[in-house]
Amino acid sequence: MKVLAADGISPKGIELLQKEFEVVVKDKLPKEELLEIIPEFDAIMVRSASKITKEVIDRATNLKIIGRAGVGVDNIDIPAATARGIIVINSPGGNTIAATEHTMAMMLAMSRNIPIANETMQKGEWNRKKYVGVELRGKTLGVVGMGRIGSGVAKRALAFEMNVIAYDPYINEERAKALGVKVVTFDELIEQSDFITVHMPLTPDTKGMIGMEQMKKMKKGVRLVNCARGGIIVEEDLAEAVKQGLVAGAAIDVYTSEPVTKDHPLVGVPGIVLTPHLGASTVEAQIGVSLDVSKGIIAALHGEPVATAVNMAPVSPEVMKVISPYLALTERLGCTVTGLADGPIESVEVKYEGEITDVNTTLLTTAAIKGILSPVMEGEVNYVNAPGLAKERGIKVSEKKEKDAGSFQNLITVTVQAGGKEVEAAGTLFGDDARIVTINGFRVDVDPHKRILVMPHINRPGVIGTIGSIMGNAHINIGGMQVGGTKDQETNLMVLTIDDDIPENVVETIKSLDGIFDAKLVNFYAI
Repeated sequence: MKVLAADGISPKGIELLQKEFEVVVKDKLPKEELLEIIPEFDAIMVRSASKITKEVIDRATNLKIIGRAGVGVDNIDIPAATARGIIVINSPGGNTIAATEHTMAMMLAMSRNIPIANETMQKGEWNRKKYVGVELRGKTLGVVGMGRIGSGVAKRALAFEMNVIAYDPYINEERAKALGVKVVTFDELIEQSDFITVHMPLTPDTKGMIGMEQMKKMKKGVRLVNCARGGIIVEEDLAEAVKQGLVAGAAIDVYTSEPVTKDHPLVGVPGIVLTPHLGASTVEAQIGVSLDVSKGIIAALHGEPVATAVNMAPVSPEVMKVISPYLALTERLGCTVTGLADGPIESVEVKYEGEITDVNTTLLTTAAIKGILSPVMEGEVNYVNAPGLAKERGIKVSEKKEKDAGSFQNLITVTVQAGGKEVEAAGTLFGDDARIVTINGFRVDVDPHKRILVMPHINRPGVIGTIGSIMGNAHINIGGMQVGGTKDQETNLMVLTIDDDIPENVVETIKSLDGIFDAKLVNFYAI
């Protein structure tokens, strides 16, 4: 496995990756060179400089994961990556404090004229009366976007005794009340605020959301802050609004095009404070985001799910803590039912019973789908593309939850319809030990090992011994054996855990035995 680290990734993250993989460090990577070398790599980690376009993704024949050491992923073509089954991850919390503190610093610097006061002092001037500022206390701050950073800014603004109002289509009244802010419409926010700070991603809906039309509706003396994404505030309109006195000042850290040149409309406008995209530029943040994404890359390249993937169902750390022990088990249950099915799978139901029903189980259902498809699409299925691949094949997927798990703390059952028949396997954890506990209604206790051979058979003496002899004569070691029964006393289910591959002729020999109804090999190496 090879990882490409671009855009000045912190050495701490690179050191972590180097313990697992070969890492190539390429800072300030030109597009042409990226296109040339990307086929070599299984993973790439970038910040905001490198653009991972569809062209790059199409050439990335080995790429499995793209890591963005930061929050924003607008420099990555996510639809193109998803279509190829490439995971895209970011670090949503790694630079939260850095960006939050920078927003407050920009607000304070602008309101107290600190940059221009320092500049003139360095020239030997003393302009005390000229640079009289305004206080934050008692002013109304309008926060556009109440994600991690917006919420952090609101919290700190309240400590400054500001009145905080917020616009966010996805925040509810209960959450707003807990944060101590009042939710308003966007029009109300721009009309009532003394300071406005934006903390939204750049999307078609947010691009240019604050332009001259909105600035004309703002209070006289309003001040604007953008430490989120360039393009949310129309730069030419902001420059003109400050010159006309419609806006008293602005503090900008992000731009439509970076780096900024001296002919940029905001450069040289009195009252506008500019910084060169420093929001995440603290020692702590750079280490934090690089470590977060490095851990995600390591997990993804080892075939494990990543909680911060942006092109799959998001999973909170709290939920991941609950479900992560069950991921491998659920995937193996999916693999088991595929191995036992006759004909193409038409539908899948994943049933959850017990305490696990209290959390979001979407990722576990994805694990089951991955386990179902992997044996027939080896190497092509992952946690990103599994749901889409199932949909393409017309496989209907559903979840079912019941609080009572009977004698188990938790129980997960994967059932498929295939060839007009129903096939099911259920499993649970005993401590950290995963076990398959039923197969097609037969009670068993099977370790989902490298391979299992599943054989329904007639319940009579000699059957088990005969199969043992056949396996021994073929020099195939049996690691474990389970015989499960049902209410039907005439039929049992034998499950052998085996260490070696089984030639097809041995399986066919077992199938032909009198009293053996079937023999199916389930190979967990396929997932």
